[in-house]
Amino acid sequence: MDLRVARLRGLLKGPRRLVAAAAAVVVLAGAGTWTAAASGGPEPVHRADRMMAMPGGARLDTSYFTAGPAGRRPAVLLAHGFGGSKDDMRQQAEDLARDGYAVLTWSARGFGSSTGKIGLNDPKAEVADVSRLIDWLAKQPQVRLDKPGDPRVGVAGGSYGGAISLLAAGHDRRVDAIAPALTYWNLADALFPNGVYKKLWAGVFFGEGGGCARFEPALCRMYERVATSGTPDAAARTLLQERSPSAVGSRIKVPTLLVQGQTDSLFPLGQADAAEHAIKANGAPVDVDWVAGGHDGGDLETGRVQNRVRAWFDRYLKGDKNTDTGPAFRITRTGGVDSTDGTAQLRGASANSYPGLRADRHDIALSGRAQHIINPAGASPPAVSALPGLGGSGGLGQLSALGLGTALDFPGQNAHFDSAPLTRTLQITGTPTARVHVTSTSGDAVLFGKVYDVGPGGKQQVLPSQLVTPFRVTGARSGKDVTVTLPAIDHEVQKGHRLRLVLATTDLGYASPAAPATYTVTLKSALSVPTAPAVRTAAAPLPSWVWWLPLAGAGIAAALLLTARRRTAAPAPDPGLAEVPLVIKDLSKRYAGSADRYAVRELSFRVERGQVLGLLGPNGAGKTTTLRMLMGLITPDDGEIRVFGHAIRPGAPVLSRVGAFVEGAGFLPHLSGRENLELYWRATGRPAADAHLDEALEIAGLGDALARAVRTYSQGMRQRLAIAQAMLGLPDLLILDEPTNGLDPPQIREMREVMIRYAAAGRTVIVSSHLLSEVEQSCTHLVVMDRGRLVQAGPVRDIIGSGDTLLVGTAGPVEEPVMEKVAALPGVASAVRTEDGLLVRLEAGGTAERLVVELVRLSVPVASVGPHRRLEDAFLTLIGGSA
Repeated sequence: MDLRVARLRGLLKGPRRLVAAAAAVVVLAGAGTWTAAASGGPEPVHRADRMMAMPGGARLDTSYFTAGPAGRRPAVLLAHGFGGSKDDMRQQAEDLARDGYAVLTWSARGFGSSTGKIGLNDPKAEVADVSRLIDWLAKQPQVRLDKPGDPRVGVAGGSYGGAISLLAAGHDRRVDAIAPALTYWNLADALFPNGVYKKLWAGVFFGEGGGCARFEPALCRMYERVATSGTPDAAARTLLQERSPSAVGSRIKVPTLLVQGQTDSLFPLGQADAAEHAIKANGAPVDVDWVAGGHDGGDLETGRVQNRVRAWFDRYLKGDKNTDTGPAFRITRTGGVDSTDGTAQLRGASANSYPGLRADRHDIALSGRAQHIINPAGASPPAVSALPGLGGSGGLGQLSALGLGTALDFPGQNAHFDSAPLTRTLQITGTPTARVHVTSTSGDAVLFGKVYDVGPGGKQQVLPSQLVTPFRVTGARSGKDVTVTLPAIDHEVQKGHRLRLVLATTDLGYASPAAPATYTVTLKSALSVPTAPAVRTAAAPLPSWVWWLPLAGAGIAAALLLTARRRTAAPAPDPGLAEVPLVIKDLSKRYAGSADRYAVRELSFRVERGQVLGLLGPNGAGKTTTLRMLMGLITPDDGEIRVFGHAIRPGAPVLSRVGAFVEGAGFLPHLSGRENLELYWRATGRPAADAHLDEALEIAGLGDALARAVRTYSQGMRQRLAIAQAMLGLPDLLILDEPTNGLDPPQIREMREVMIRYAAAGRTVIVSSHLLSEVEQSCTHLVVMDRGRLVQAGPVRDIIGSGDTLLVGTAGPVEEPVMEKVAALPGVASAVRTEDGLLVRLEAGGTAERLVVELVRLSVPVASVGPHRRLEDAFLTLIGGSA
């Protein structure tokens, strides 16, 4: 199942447009070629790629997978997520083919190699396309038929692809079972919850789709209208509702496995809850599975979910009634961190029936006076909860599950009401609610409700799954009572912790009114929380280390006693190199598992104080491997690295004198540049005075920008802030990997000046870059590598000056007869005039000294003579043009 949440593009992947006319015949563009895909197993999977023409002119790029002996079998349609293509589904398709299914994948309209405009699952386009694909499956000799033209078929997909599976079941009665994941039931509710515009996620939709022009015109106009006003209108809601599964909910009557994510501010758990109630009311079997991850990151449990999807289809497509499809409701809970690898520990909880989001409610008393809060002009600064687009490294929602608070509320912009410390642990499963009275100095009020888990003493507060619910209060000038339905969560609140209801006036992910206003919020009820006691967490298995650790310890002890092995002491410092920043001698590193293939081989060079050294080489030259060994991240196989005379080993104390910047340093966007650097330095545990923060910042040249939030920085400013972070403590040796990557010319010039200023104080900079013109201008020395070996090292001027072309500057123009005499001189291969003088290429044996003598004899007004060769020319010459 393709979700690819880590990179945003997988969040909504799904089938694209379906064909408009229900009776149109699918046209095959090309006969299609059968190929055998490497299976890695006992039997191959055969794949046929075809372009299928759809009514209206769109063409869909499809792949058809089968395996095993001849005979008819059920079919499965696999839909990709928004921004993806059929290629994202290939592995799952091959797995299902080996399991006895005929599988068809396709790139939806506007994605991959398919044509047409994106319609967000338009029933007249993308949904109709699915019916045409089912028509095609009905004609394949490998597909089981329930009756002529009606194949036994299931549909599965994630996010955008999950929605198309629901829509297909509602529009085409031939669909027999579906397994949608991380998807929406009502897209209008998802993007305009309670009448509030979810601006960041909407922007991701249209940005990931390739821009407004790639969408159907009606969608483009809708987006531009709502994004400009900041308020969704009735026409926008209607347009999205018509393309939502909820529009055909009463017609979805097939077995449905609903998989939804807990860390998901795009399509929260309430979307699956609405789908479950509607489909269950139609009499169809429905199971619900809440996974740990979601569109905001975390663990999507891909392997487990795909196994459950396969079991679901085995039961409802193959008709295997003995197949265990799992519990009616399952939820994954996070319980701490695995100390061996740092990953979150996941445990399943289940129930024999789906409890919904409001089961077994308990009232928790809250206290707090009426509070006056402001909606700031321009809704800035905004509070921070979820950060769409930053979930790839695990997700803020997963961090909250581990007890790490990452949300941010600004004083004066939120009302909060606290409970007393809980007298027992409380497991919340569902949507808490509370009733409040809201008065606004403007006609309407927009507020954002959330429930925090606050630790003892109030020192740590956690926003479960980083979720917040927006709501619009109309006609609030004279005051209005409203019931706040808070985000659906599954979260354990420990005994002694408090619950805190917060109503904020802003949130980064949503559009708030730009006009300033003051709201008065008064608490009217207790906080009602659902507990779902029927959902029981599985017992934690006994860790495997309980069994193997004693045996392993005994084995290690015996080995040490038998061999009397001792750790090798690090080589003693070399006093003669105490002032030399870097010496690399006979350094070699083999590729893993190879005795004769080298990433770096017998590399030797030396770097002195005050130098800016450029490390150059084509891809695969060994530059990155060298830098990793220099920073102690990997160990060389042979040779040694000495920094100020000390041998480099992982964790060597001398590494405190080395600063390093690897492309893509991360910062907290809501903090200022200075605050980010101070936070980073505190994390090192070193004294604040040792940071030399002001000196590093002066070199970086960020000026007044240091006081601004990092989210307002340009790319160039972020790069310079990353350099400043590497320079904290003013390390004697600074290592920069591609520091100008992604910068425009003015920003590149600024970065060049930063490096030169830093080295000017007697420190040393090593920079790895592909921009040869910048290296030529900023570096004093070069090390050129190719295929792991040293090609040449030395001053830039020496390496550039080894060419055979000279630029002769003249005090005046040189006439044509004289030019002919110059070209005929011994040792001169050619001579041409330039704006500045003459460009003379020497033959073998020709020298600059002899040329100058001859030019003076010919009365050429020589003003200067120098080499004329760029670093690029020298570089390509040294590596034989292999860059």
